[in-house]
Amino acid sequence: MVQLIVGNKGKGKTKQLLDRVNSEIKEISGNIVYLDKSTKHMYELNNKVRLIDVSQFLIENSSEFVGFVCGILSQDHDLQQMYFDSFLKISHLEDQDIIATIEKLERLSKAFDVNFILSISKDADELPAELKDKVIISL
Repeated sequence: MVQLIVGNKGKGKTKQLLDRVNSEIKEISGNIVYLDKSTKHMYELNNKVRLIDVSQFLIENSSEFVGFVCGILSQDHDLQQMYFDSFLKISHLEDQDIIATIEKLERLSKAFDVNFILSISKDADELPAELKDKVIISL
């Protein structure tokens, strides 16, 4: 399933994401991957969480980003959750329609039984109607 943590910049989405990751790592038996735009939060994450700095991988558009996610999924059959901090930035979807990419992530989630939790720098009322039911935290 795809879940969204939404709110404008500076509202505390990253803190919510980090708190969630660090509590989930104690509960689940599989692996967790955390995608971010830098390694800034490396020391705030439990050392069992794999942090990937997406900016290092020359991703230029949302299609390449989805391919990158597929590559991660193909390499780890024990993967249970993926967290995407600054989703719009790392997926190159700032000021673009996000529905198609989130639908692809939803299909991948079902196919590989992996949950995706995304932080999106938008208010809940700025999201398309199709995505409002995916919001778990609105700041």
